[in-house]
Amino acid sequence: MFDFSLVTSWLHGFLMNTCGFAEWGAILTESILVALAIITLYAVFAIALIYMERKICAFFQCRLGPMRVGKWGLLQVFSDVFKMLTKEIISMRQSDLFLHNLAPFLVVTASMVTFSCLPWNKGAQIIDFNVGVFFFLAMSSIGVVGILLAGWSSNNKYSLIGAMRSGAQIISYELSIGMTMLAMICLTGTMSFSEICNDQYLNGWNICRGHIPAVIAFLIYLVAGNAECNRGPFDLPECESELTAGYHTEYSGMHFGYYYLAEYLNLFICAGMASTIFLGGWAPLHIYGLDAFNGVMDYIPGAVWFIGKTFFVVFLLMWLRWTFPRLRIDQILSLEWKYLVPFSMANLIIMALCVAMGWTF
Repeated sequence: MFDFSLVTSWLHGFLMNTCGFAEWGAILTESILVALAIITLYAVFAIALIYMERKICAFFQCRLGPMRVGKWGLLQVFSDVFKMLTKEIISMRQSDLFLHNLAPFLVVTASMVTFSCLPWNKGAQIIDFNVGVFFFLAMSSIGVVGILLAGWSSNNKYSLIGAMRSGAQIISYELSIGMTMLAMICLTGTMSFSEICNDQYLNGWNICRGHIPAVIAFLIYLVAGNAECNRGPFDLPECESELTAGYHTEYSGMHFGYYYLAEYLNLFICAGMASTIFLGGWAPLHIYGLDAFNGVMDYIPGAVWFIGKTFFVVFLLMWLRWTFPRLRIDQILSLEWKYLVPFSMANLIIMALCVAMGWTF
């Protein structure tokens, strides 16, 4: 398995020894290159996910989806982006302009920081701490602040109700996500994403090692992750029939586009975290006893494994969205507090017992 840290070490040595950079200059240059890479990947995956969503939605509804702009409609997303860039950003009277303009940047910032936590390859973790899971959950919660600010600052009752619904929903479902991740931390014994992936590379994917409790945690994570992203059937915060567009009703132009962008990247982040803690992240598929097969799998780059697993989970989440009808807000919160939270707590205890008794593979 290729270790990307060899590339970063070579780049650091090249900047210091060949180019004559000082230590701080080399680190600054590397930080700028990493930031450009993050922004580029952020935009590329957003375009891919929007096109994928439209095509999968059309498939489930027996339609063709976008077909007119470019071959197979591949340029439709670009035309929509250009159109959105030309739209005027309108500010409503009697709204808090500072908070109204700040809110979409908070949502995008939280999304981009959590996007940087994903382990793309061995040695290619942009943000990696020994408490990486805790940092990921903490940074993802900043997006809730941006959503609440959007509804409050708009001076619109529909936007405020949509923001409160979204805040209640996201904060509630974070509990289930946190406990499912705790179950996997209990199995691997670490909160560092790089160590979680490396442990699965050496010992097998968590969803196989943890057997029944891990599968239950994975299913709970899919449901809670879909609700965390405010996607159907949990998209009550922006229900068209009740709240027009929810917390971003009063936004126009690229301010609205930032929310649209963050929604799809949060979907990718949710799927990427599922592939990291359950499906091995960048770790290839290994079958015990088949050394030749495992050697061939090791030749496939870890980034290919990670992106492939992530898009598989993205497809599952889109499948979930376009299969089930929208729930009422009381049904959404009842599902979390009456069912998912107790099941998550019980499953965490079962996982701890399995690990303590040695009942894992």
